[in-house]
Amino acid sequence: MASLTGKVAWVTGAGSGIGQAAAIALAKEGAAVVLTGRRKEPLDATAATIKQAGGKAVVKPGDLMKASAVTRIAADIDKRFARCDILVNNAGLNILERSWKQLTPAGAEQVIDGNLSSAFYCSTAVLPMMRRKKGGVLIHTSSMAGRNPSLLSGAAYSAAKHGVVAMSHTINMEECVNGIRSTVVCPGEVATPILDKRPIPVTKEERARMAQSEDVGDLIRYIACLPAHIVINEVMINPTWNRGYVANLARTTKS
Repeated sequence: MASLTGKVAWVTGAGSGIGQAAAIALAKEGAAVVLTGRRKEPLDATAATIKQAGGKAVVKPGDLMKASAVTRIAADIDKRFARCDILVNNAGLNILERSWKQLTPAGAEQVIDGNLSSAFYCSTAVLPMMRRKKGGVLIHTSSMAGRNPSLLSGAAYSAAKHGVVAMSHTINMEECVNGIRSTVVCPGEVATPILDKRPIPVTKEERARMAQSEDVGDLIRYIACLPAHIVINEVMINPTWNRGYVANLARTTKS
């Protein structure tokens, strides 16, 4: 029997990238997967891939930057399954105009709501279901920018992802007594569609050397399959060919 048979996983940002890879990996482990994102068509494609492999998937589109949409989807999950064992808080975004000289209040709102507020809304929505079952695991996609402020990622994105790290740790501080575990995953560069929003384009060759969505998706699967008495509070995952390290080596060699 697969490790997650009988479990229900809610995956946000499931239409592409890390979210899609995580949803497929969790479904292969036997979980019934609820797929959420703003656009229905990519979610349908993820669901089709899961179902073709014999898995279970339900599509629940919605704008997670709106607390009312999150509340509605969580209520639908509770009504249909009466449980949510795994939350993969993966929805996120960035913008091109990310430096302080370019950033506007509207741009900051978009990035902070898309990366931090949505994660808070989903976490608060699933915790009552998890408390009822005396267990559950929340897995949040932050970033290396959530550990080390990054001008490359931008001020708003770095701040929001730092907030996701803090959020996850405070969940463990309160909810450990209820058997609930929270893990924050901090990836370095991953070849996902969010790279298309980089001010400096990333080449196909550079993307091939990065971590891939499936690498992070498999890490999320591993975390979800851990025994209930174990939590990985925080984990970093990076490509071996780390462009930051390589750039530093080049500067060191020239000096």
